[in-house]
Amino acid sequence: MPRTALYSRSRHSPGRKQAEPAADAASSTDAGTVASADDAGMQAPPSNAAAIAGSVVISQRQMRMLWAAFLLLAALLVASAWQRQQAPARKITQEDIDAAVLRTLESTVPPSAAARAVETIAPSVVRVVGYNRSKNGKDEVERGVGTGVVIVDKGIILTNLHVVSGADRIAITFHDGLETTASVTGAQPENDLAVLRAHKVPDDLQAAALRSTQNLRPGDHVVAVGFPFGIGPSASAGVVSGLQREFTSPEGKRQISNLIQFDAAANPGNSGGPLVTLDGEVVGIVTAILNPTPARTFIGIGFAVPIENAASAVGMSPF
Repeated sequence: MPRTALYSRSRHSPGRKQAEPAADAASSTDAGTVASADDAGMQAPPSNAAAIAGSVVISQRQMRMLWAAFLLLAALLVASAWQRQQAPARKITQEDIDAAVLRTLESTVPPSAAARAVETIAPSVVRVVGYNRSKNGKDEVERGVGTGVVIVDKGIILTNLHVVSGADRIAITFHDGLETTASVTGAQPENDLAVLRAHKVPDDLQAAALRSTQNLRPGDHVVAVGFPFGIGPSASAGVVSGLQREFTSPEGKRQISNLIQFDAAANPGNSGGPLVTLDGEVVGIVTAILNPTPARTFIGIGFAVPIENAASAVGMSPF
């Protein structure tokens, strides 16, 4: 029996024109699907990896922004807390100042009035030494030590006449240690006073302040500064014991009147030194001590020439 012929589907068959594109589209779709399925092992993974990588980059950027915001917030919180801890400066009142001064006075021991007087007069006090030549004429022998006080900053010094009388050479040592020689330029024997002029002076030499004895009274505090027995400068404090006293030297060769009597310790070597008030102002020149024994040591009575007499010996009239 003859077999029915089999024919393939015609692409141009009428009546199937609309269906064929659809079929072709379906075929294309199927083919694409098949192709996609076939190529899934090579193309799908790269597409998925790119998507994942993009999402990771976005997440890191967001994390950085979040950390920056967190750090900024933390810094602001710390700054705010620090500002709250800083209390505003309190205005200092007079009561605060008074309390601070009182605490300082209670915890600090100020120097005594006598110490302040010594500090004031010390730069003007000098050591005076008289020398004589020895019998052979080559050596010098110390004949006595005394004290002097600078009353003019050019090197004019007051001392006792008996300290330098008869000396072949007079040596002066200033407060700063400068040593030089001096010459006698004036004398007032009736008051046992001598005026010296130093041959060299320190650049910052200070002259002592002089004070009138007009208002000086017994019981006023005074300080004697000098080189007793060559030791010093030494200071001793006491009071004025009397005024207008007279003194006669142990040898009876000299009598001095109108003297200041005081009880601040003085010994040989103090002669010519200043007697000062607690302000450090010179009211007299120490000239003698009363001791009826040959010991020539202090027993509580000293004498000083009033500064008015001493100033007149230099030709000064400061009062």
